Amino acid sequence: MRIETIAVHTGRNADPATGAVTPPIHLTTTFEREPDGSYPNGFNYSRSGNPNRESLEQCLTELEGGFEAAAFSAGSAATMSVLQSLSPGDHIIACDDLYHGTRHLIKLFEPWGISSSFVDMVNIKNLKAEIRMETKLIWVETPSNPLLKIIDLQKVSEAAHIAGAIVVCDNTWATPILQSPFDFGVDLVMHATTKYIGGHSDILGGAIITKESSSFFLKVREIQKSGGAVPSPFECWLTLRGIQTLPLRIRCQSNSAMHIAEFLKSHPAVAAVYYPGLAKHSGHSLASVQMKLYGGMISFEVKGGKEDAMKVAAKVKLFTRATSLGGPESLIEHRASVEGPDTKTPQSLLRLSIGLEHYEDLIEDLEGALEI
Repeated sequence: MRIETIAVHTGRNADPATGAVTPPIHLTTTFEREPDGSYPNGFNYSRSGNPNRESLEQCLTELEGGFEAAAFSAGSAATMSVLQSLSPGDHIIACDDLYHGTRHLIKLFEPWGISSSFVDMVNIKNLKAEIRMETKLIWVETPSNPLLKIIDLQKVSEAAHIAGAIVVCDNTWATPILQSPFDFGVDLVMHATTKYIGGHSDILGGAIITKESSSFFLKVREIQKSGGAVPSPFECWLTLRGIQTLPLRIRCQSNSAMHIAEFLKSHPAVAAVYYPGLAKHSGHSLASVQMKLYGGMISFEVKGGKEDAMKVAAKVKLFTRATSLGGPESLIEHRASVEGPDTKTPQSLLRLSIGLEHYEDLIEDLEGALEI
């Protein structure tokens, strides 16, 4: 099936008890046993399994073209499950520009004997130079957050597998609509389903999808079930509902982002624009091969510094000043102030999540705000 059909149908069946086309929400925490002690429907306790979570995991698996998925209560919980599946003495390599929460989680494991390196993977030589015998996991984001660097997944996967390491790709920004990491050798895909997959700024969630059955993913699954960081049935239901419009939303947001990036690159108050759809972006050629469209995220630097960037964010009328991304409403954020004092993000940078408003209205809003 094409991805639009998968988004609408996978994990969604008419309720056999009532014929309802929309699946019911199974809010129960526990399930009845048969007199012989068995569980004929496969569920015993909602922490270890729930019909709504099973449906969501089936859909996520099909969307990414993987073997199996595990859904979590947040993207950070999904990331944590991967890190917890490592052992003391293991080494992680992550890209230098990535979600600051992922960097923080990786650093949390240093007291447990897991070391880490952060390198610019745009140049594959940097990655190869950092690989050592203890390297077990390579974590990559492409496009990266917030500078939208484009990393060659095929080359990263080849280098990792030669060293016996696993590759995890955070595909939150691209989504399976724009990018299929498994096609380039990636082993695990991570999503913060809070963002584009849920798509309506009303749920928290995360997921790990595996390309094939593996002992490593079995550890992730055991951590999910035993640790209990699972999404509620209602959040699974909302996420599955959001997926139905995912292909349409992503294509609309990508189209609008392209128009807005073109506007920003020619504005006299803008010093730099980071968007892989622009021909002058350093990763444009690779993105054109690795992605189907270029996504709904844009970062740009205002001429001046932090004060000038904050003034622009303060003057917008349609954009909402808020963290997060992927919802129907467009967001603007001074990213460095969110990331904290150790941030490497330029103080003049603003990050945009383009929503579903008409792009001409958003351009007019930015044009007014940039008159500083």
